[in-house]
Amino acid sequence: MALLRLSLFRLIHIALVSGICLAADPSVSYDLKLSYQTASPLGVPQQVIAVNGKFPGPLINATTNYNVAVNVHNQLDEELLLTWPGIEMRHNSWQDGVLGTNCPIPQTWNWTYQFQVKDQIGSYFYYPSLNLQRASGGFGPIIINNRDIIPIPFAQPDGDIILMIGDWYTRNHTALRAALDAGKDLGMPDGVLINGKGPFKYNDTLVPDGIAYETVTVDPGKTYRVRVHNIGTSTSLNFRIQNHNLLLVETEGHYTVQQNYTSLDIHVGQSYSFLITMDQNASTDYYIVASARFVNESLWQRVTGVAILHYTNSKGPATGPLPDPPNDVYDKSMSMNQAKSIRQNVTASGARPNPQGSFHYGSINVTDVYVLQNVPPVTIDGKLKATLNGISFINPGTPIRLADQDNVKGDYKLDFPSRPLDRPPQADTSLLNATYKGYIEIILQNNDTVMQSFHVNGYSFFVVGMDYGEWTENSRGTYNRWDAIFRSTTQVFPGAWTAIQISLDNPGVWNIRAENLDRWYLGQETYMKIVNPEENGQTEMARPDNVLYCGALQYKQKKQSNSSSTSNIPGELRLLFTLMLALYVAIFSFS
Repeated sequence: MALLRLSLFRLIHIALVSGICLAADPSVSYDLKLSYQTASPLGVPQQVIAVNGKFPGPLINATTNYNVAVNVHNQLDEELLLTWPGIEMRHNSWQDGVLGTNCPIPQTWNWTYQFQVKDQIGSYFYYPSLNLQRASGGFGPIIINNRDIIPIPFAQPDGDIILMIGDWYTRNHTALRAALDAGKDLGMPDGVLINGKGPFKYNDTLVPDGIAYETVTVDPGKTYRVRVHNIGTSTSLNFRIQNHNLLLVETEGHYTVQQNYTSLDIHVGQSYSFLITMDQNASTDYYIVASARFVNESLWQRVTGVAILHYTNSKGPATGPLPDPPNDVYDKSMSMNQAKSIRQNVTASGARPNPQGSFHYGSINVTDVYVLQNVPPVTIDGKLKATLNGISFINPGTPIRLADQDNVKGDYKLDFPSRPLDRPPQADTSLLNATYKGYIEIILQNNDTVMQSFHVNGYSFFVVGMDYGEWTENSRGTYNRWDAIFRSTTQVFPGAWTAIQISLDNPGVWNIRAENLDRWYLGQETYMKIVNPEENGQTEMARPDNVLYCGALQYKQKKQSNSSSTSNIPGELRLLFTLMLALYVAIFSFS
């Protein structure tokens, strides 16, 4: 009998471990601890947000259809949420990590995000979504690999290189927040960081001594996949590598027509993959540059990030001037034409075996049209605010789907206007009432004086057109209806418009926002609410077992005794554990 018990115990143990590790699709799990630490990326000691003691944070690495669990520990002195732009959270906006979908994680608490990277591949990043925290760090890269059965549309690279670029202030996010709350502009950034480090000393006047800089070491003759993310606050950056071509192959999870660029404008929140072949003679090291765009570049010279590309057989350090930025002071169409040149590779397979171009978006009838207009910040009730269609968004007290399911009244309104209204600007919690299975066209009309980036959570969209001036119905004649790039973050030039189209097949509540942190903080956002009227539990997931409660439902929230990973074991695994334990007890009881 003892031998039988031992055998049964081993069988139960194997089954339990198999249930955790070999569920319907493979799983990966991460623990991310966000805390403050002191760093001096631009030579000035300041408080940054580290993840697991690293700045930037560690890589989250998964493969198409993997289940991902990320246990986030809040060791800051304020509330926290992480968001995952570009990760579509299919049928599961409960994991999206913004205030319209989630209650924030309190100080000293932890919370586990659980989601599947369903039918996705590509290059992304995560970051804290509250209160300008991203301006102090807390971000890190995400890679979703192709499954082995799906070929990539280029030869397997010899290595992977991640570069996180972004403008940077030596004031931390609380000081920047205070400036905006006081009605002030954030002003010129103090520099640009590459992988959390300041510029190589390419200029004795502009770069002080003692700055740590990033060095990327490569082997001659090899080809690397270089993934570049603009995780900055508000500045578009031109990315280039001295004497090397950038072969663009992917942006935000979708393969592009492969074409070479000497440099590429990368706007706030955008991600790109390049194939770069190390084909130079290595007489010296080479500059990697990320410099500010669409500003007075003579005044903004210090807002330049410089890293070093070092061949293993390099004969000396990089010297001399940086490679030239685009010379388009008198040609405002150059950057826009570059953006239009980025097109989808319609014959390549993405996450699934069918070609990316098999979804013939150009022949689908548009069911709803929204023109979202932004203007320079305005004063509403004595406070500086940013708006869309004259509305500065107020975050709901209770996350929207929680409010729906628990009958919280007055939490929000479904009355976001489809066009700008002729009325004074106002602050409100106004949502788009979008139609499930509809096909929506959104025109982003930027009547502000600065470059803007816009992001839509839960979806990728087709960037079908952009141009200067005011969008009109006749503008549709310029649309790309065949191979428009499919992505989740797009630039909108000042005094111009960008048109995007979205197939609304992902029910839930999804944020539409400016990725420029100052404009987002000041209210330049809204949400789409998309509900299947015949919902039967199959198209939208139920709230997770570990859901946090706040606002009108705060009374339902239980105290968390400590920050531990076991307090957030997913419900399915707890159920499996309970069943196995019950079986084990039953066997011993009847023996």
